[in-house]
Amino acid sequence: IGIGFLIHVYSVGYMHDDPAFDRFFAYLNLFIFFMLLLVLGDSYLTMFVGWEGVGLCSYLLIGFWFKNNDYNKAANKAFIMNRIGDLGFLLGIILIYVTFGSIRYKEVFDVASSFPSSKPVIIAITLLLFVGATGKSAQIPLYTWLPDAMAGPTPVSALIHAATMVTAGIYMIARSNILYTLAPISMDIVAGVGLFTAIFAATIGLFQNDIKKVLAYSTVSQLGYMFLGLGVGAYTGAVFHVTTHAFFKALLFLGAGSVIHAMSGEQDIRKMGGLKKYLPKTYLTFFIATIAISGIPPFAGFFSKDEILGHAYTYNNFFWLMGVLGSVITAFYMFRLFFLTFFGKFRGTEKQEHHLHESPSTMTIPLIILAVLSVVGGFIGIPEVFGGTHWLHEFLSPVFSASDLKTLPKEMSHSKEITLMVVAVLAVCTSIYSAWFYYLKKENIPVADGVAINPVQKTIYHKYYADEFYEAVFTKPLNWLSE
Repeated sequence: IGIGFLIHVYSVGYMHDDPAFDRFFAYLNLFIFFMLLLVLGDSYLTMFVGWEGVGLCSYLLIGFWFKNNDYNKAANKAFIMNRIGDLGFLLGIILIYVTFGSIRYKEVFDVASSFPSSKPVIIAITLLLFVGATGKSAQIPLYTWLPDAMAGPTPVSALIHAATMVTAGIYMIARSNILYTLAPISMDIVAGVGLFTAIFAATIGLFQNDIKKVLAYSTVSQLGYMFLGLGVGAYTGAVFHVTTHAFFKALLFLGAGSVIHAMSGEQDIRKMGGLKKYLPKTYLTFFIATIAISGIPPFAGFFSKDEILGHAYTYNNFFWLMGVLGSVITAFYMFRLFFLTFFGKFRGTEKQEHHLHESPSTMTIPLIILAVLSVVGGFIGIPEVFGGTHWLHEFLSPVFSASDLKTLPKEMSHSKEITLMVVAVLAVCTSIYSAWFYYLKKENIPVADGVAINPVQKTIYHKYYADEFYEAVFTKPLNWLSE
């Protein structure tokens, strides 16, 4: 609600010239209604109604400027790919009813607590629910709709594709935690898919030049981290990262919107540069969000990422190592974006430079509030090693208590925990320095599309040709069959 309110305030300034201003707010409020229904219901049926409702609103908002046919295609893609996941979710709910005779959370979880581990029907239920989560939360292989969803207005990207809707899959698995705890195979699959998605999407972000596309792949990558947390039993850590991610990612998208607003609609970071002096408030708040997402203490992202990485280490050392690698890549492409946008010489047109100005207060005040939250948001989960109390863990303990009893994690010594933190932070700082050296000191600007790029960079720039593969294998045969 808090993030939604700030984005509503921001939207007043961002959309004030749009002729469909009233329609935009009607869709936005309908989305908030369905999102509240999704999280406040007491059964899987209520969750499913909210789940489908946010999918519908996502379609309406992505295709908001429907006179552009590319935007309509992006809206269709989001809607159709989500239907694939939703079929799995629906089958999972049906199997829950057949198995437990109810779809109310309390009744299902009370009965499930007495089930033995690794029962086939529980594994089937959890995997079907996970199919729904991969669609809604943009995990491999159902992730390609999210970057295209940037076709919608920037406040939509901030609300739906950063702070709320895409985290519905994480919420659903966290809510069903006891079922997953009883299905270790499913948890391994959740962790594996999440980790692979986190690394895969982060590498794509390295070579994107559209400011919103970089943030979109960053979102897919961070969602992968949340699934890694769920898969290694860090349920509180995953929800914690959902919370902190909402602060800094909403701030990044709204900051990007402020830049696009100043640049008269331009989204290519190769045509920006030197915006620091023209947009001081946007620059400072964007800087805070970039540090937060990189996982530098004491900003919000550090505490939530560290909790997930700590659980990953006790679960499987390889998961921790890959998680740190993902953090290193994240820091590099985020600071690449930051340096190319705000430093160096302005690379746009004279007309754009003349138009450059800071956004109105309706847009900058939400940025400032989100920047404060990105700094202090992590203090709701200070680890014991720093003498803090994990307020969020205590708050959520009634939801996760049954799982905590069944999965007592291996204890880690404080010295080892601090060592792991220091290693991760030093690796991230090295990555930030590399980005500074390459893009600021050496003044390397990404080249024009497809020019002087080696084959590996070209493949990553084209998103590993995943869209082209889906088009050839699924879309074209289905269109041919339809005709």
